[in-house]
Amino acid sequence: MEDNSISDFGNATSIIKEAIIRSRYQAAKLVNKELLSLYYGAGKYVSDNSRKGFWGQGAIKQLSDSLQNELPGLRGFSEGSLRKMRLFYEEWNAVFVNRSLITNDLNQLQIATGETLPIDLSLLSRQLDRFAIAGFSGDEFLRAGFTQHYTIIAQEKSFNGRLFYIAKCAAEFWSVEALKSNLRGDLYSRSGAMPSNFLETLPEPEQARRAMRSFKDEYLLDYINIEDVDDPDEKVFERKIVASIKKFILSLGTKFCFIGNQHRIIVDEKEYFIDLLFFNRALHCLVAIELKRGEFKPAQLGQLFFYLSALDEYVRQPDEAPSIGIILCREASRNTVEFAVRDYTKPMGVATYKTKNEMPQEWQEALPDLEDMKKLLDTSADEQESDADE
Repeated sequence: MEDNSISDFGNATSIIKEAIIRSRYQAAKLVNKELLSLYYGAGKYVSDNSRKGFWGQGAIKQLSDSLQNELPGLRGFSEGSLRKMRLFYEEWNAVFVNRSLITNDLNQLQIATGETLPIDLSLLSRQLDRFAIAGFSGDEFLRAGFTQHYTIIAQEKSFNGRLFYIAKCAAEFWSVEALKSNLRGDLYSRSGAMPSNFLETLPEPEQARRAMRSFKDEYLLDYINIEDVDDPDEKVFERKIVASIKKFILSLGTKFCFIGNQHRIIVDEKEYFIDLLFFNRALHCLVAIELKRGEFKPAQLGQLFFYLSALDEYVRQPDEAPSIGIILCREASRNTVEFAVRDYTKPMGVATYKTKNEMPQEWQEALPDLEDMKKLLDTSADEQESDADE
């Protein structure tokens, strides 16, 4: 009889390792949450007293020195750190204060003796709970470290840019150096979220955030050549995409599954055809893409709205999120798109594309030949296998 304990022992290390990693990650999250809450509360206390109170010049340095005397070896509460905490509070409070207060938010934290603690350690969490209504995850905010938060505040001035970098730090575990590098490279401006109405039309804030990150404002289709760039025939463009559907899915990103092109839907015994239909596993919804060879026109949204209504009525499964529609065109003004989509009740966005022959000549010359690249990768893989055999 086989000894199950022996057969399972081979997995013991990986099982315990996974448990350790998960436990450390959860502990780190809790510690970071407590630290951010402390720094936010301390920042408020310092701000209230130094900006509007009676603290005189040099008070923050004196406070830091006193803390060092009272708590020898204390780290993180230098004069500079206290000023950073104050800025952390003031920058985010300016955002939070524009949202209506809940009655409980007006009460300060009560300690066991019944006395009021001047520094409210629960304020940040309560404000983030309200802020999540606007589509931002408080959990992401609390996963980014204080040094990362301060670095973002100091170097990125736009509100959406700050949310972008906080989310990246949380999702991709950026170090402070990685964050600084991406800030220097202005990753936010280069990433360009697609103009859409997702935040207003998708029922769940988290779903809206994921949708906003799942689509770019421009797609580089460098594997597609269309000899006449001014040819208005969208069928030619569609056939080119379908012929390279694997590469097109890679261009879209992860979690996209291709359902088909010219997908038929029937309404009142009449046939209608959606150019490209996908299912996104991360968003758990259908994604309809309409292809346009020219410039975006607001009237195109009406047709897409009709398709989404039909998909939600006849195709979407009960457990799936609302269908999303994308118009993929050669040119689009962001301002025009944002103005056009804002009053529609179905989630829609507009993105642009560039095919290989529509790219600047220097870009085309810089791109490697796909077949040569494939041969190079195959050769490299064969060499690695040979080295492993030896």
